[in-house]
This record gives sequence, structure tokens and C-alpha cells, in this order.
Amino acid sequence: MSLHKMKFCLAKMEQRLVVSRFFRFFAAEMKQTETILTITGSDGTGGSGVQADIRTISAMGAQAVSAVTCITVQNSLGIQEFFELPVDVVKGQIEAVVNDVQPQIIKVGMLRSVDMVDAVVDMLLKYRARYVICDPTVRSSKGEELMSAEVIAAVKEKLEPLCSYVVKHEEKSAHGRGNLFTSAICVGLSKGEELAEAVEHARDYLRSMPLPEGDGAGRSGELYAAFMENVERFFRRYSDVAFYSEQLNVSTRYLAQVTRRIAHRSPKSIIEERIVEEVTRELMLTNKSLKVIAAELGFSSQAHLTRFFRKQKNTSPSEYRKENQVTIQSL
Repeated sequence: MSLHKMKFCLAKMEQRLVVSRFFRFFAAEMKQTETILTITGSDGTGGSGVQADIRTISAMGAQAVSAVTCITVQNSLGIQEFFELPVDVVKGQIEAVVNDVQPQIIKVGMLRSVDMVDAVVDMLLKYRARYVICDPTVRSSKGEELMSAEVIAAVKEKLEPLCSYVVKHEEKSAHGRGNLFTSAICVGLSKGEELAEAVEHARDYLRSMPLPEGDGAGRSGELYAAFMENVERFFRRYSDVAFYSEQLNVSTRYLAQVTRRIAHRSPKSIIEERIVEEVTRELMLTNKSLKVIAAELGFSSQAHLTRFFRKQKNTSPSEYRKENQVTIQSL
């Protein structure tokens, strides 16, 4: 064998040895913690759901696998839509990871239908993990109802009897971060702690964590203020919500979320109210004709102005002017 070939063979042997050592080390590390399976919904903001579970479990030094039950359309202002995954797809996810990884700690979170509860119960009965931690996601952090009374009843009747630990409402309120709490319990169990010990350590973990940062209220307030400034600037020419959302570089849906959260009103109603205020001011304090007022405020015609004003004030511009001029003269 040539010297070159010998060097090549030695290099390959060294490479195999390094790889072998790595996998032996990795396997030894893996044995120190049990893998945790989280069965819950997806939260695109990362504040909860499967994203938060995986982040917390990984940060605490454990291994996480997941099965997603539903997908949400949401942001810091709340949830707009739910898309529940087919039951067979969820069962397929669970079966795939259980057959491969055989997790002994399972965390169950958001389940939005009785069929989904039944599917998860079937999987738990079939695979019999050592620990099942249940964190029923009844309401979001914004107070949105996530589970119907029927689903809650199914969870209590069918799922909870199979669980090692169920997070109660009082604990969620006390900790304020039920998602972190249950993930921390699972990590403790994965490291060989007894259940009571894992729960206590999870409480300690939450107490040591800094309070979460703002939930987007600052951004909402800034956006709302910018919207109101734009309304004041452009209401004489533009009444279309899409114009204002384009000015602010956000979707009309997001703008509506902001105004409803802060003012409990839609962007359209805010714009129209400002237009009505200006029409009434012109009617009361000027002698401009309705045709001129309509043109100055962006209406297509006097008739358009009259229809709009009647809808808002339940009277015509002419009648309103007459009644309020009399009032002014009598003061």
C-alpha cells in the first residue's frame, strides 16, 4: 500500500472514531433526560403554544418533540382565526414521534373539539406514557374563549383521569404563565424528579423569571395615535379605511384590531364621526350651501352628503341646520 493510501485510510479511521465518540457522547447526554412530547396548538407570536413549549423545554436543557392540534391567525392583539387540523393528521403526528422517540412525558394543551379530545385520549391509552401533564387552554391571555363548554366537559370526563397532573385555573391566575409552568414541570420529570418535586421546582423557576415584556400595547398606542393624526389630516379628502392602513403600512384588519382594542370602535366609525363633526360645524357656524360643504368634504354630490348625514344623525342636513340655527339665535 502506498504512503498516500495509508494516510487516507488513517484519516478515514480517525474520522469514524470522532463520529463514533460524538454519537456515544450524544447518546449519553440524551439518557440524562427523557424526551417530552407536547400536544397543543400553534401560536405564531411565540408567546404560547408549541413554539413556547419547545423554547422553554430546550432552554431548560431537555428534549422536545411536538404534535400540533390547530393553527391560529394571531398577533399581540389577539386571535383572529382558528384552523383545527384533521384528527387523523394529529393522531399521525403523535404516532410518528411516539414510535420513534417513545417519550415518557406528555404535555397536553389546546384541544378545541370533542373529536380532538377523543383522539388524544385514544393515543394516551394506546401508548401509556409514564407522566401526562394537562394544561387545559380555556382562555387566551387576552381573555378570548378557546374551548367550548362541551369540550371542557369532555376534557374533565375523558382526559383528566389519565393525567398525572392537571393545572387548575387558580394556578394559572397565580402564576400568570401557565405555559411556562407546565413546561417546567415536564422538564423536572424528564430529569428524574418526582412529581411533587417537579411541581415545586417549576414554581421556583417561574418566581426566578423576569416579568414578561409588554404585549404590544405600546405599539398599538403609537399606531392608534398615528391613525388619529392621519384622520385629522385627511378626513376632508379620504374616508376609505384602506387609505389610512396604507399610510400606516398595516393591513385594514390589524388597524381594526387596534382601534377596537383602544377605542372599542372600528376605523370606519372613527373616520365617519370626524366627518359628521365637521359637517355639523359647517351647518351651524357657516352659511355655506350644502353643495359647497359636500364638495369640500369629498362627497360626490349634495345628495350623497344628505344620505350620509341622515344615516348618522337621523335627520337631513337642512333640518339639522334649521333646528340648530333657531337654538343658536335663542341663546
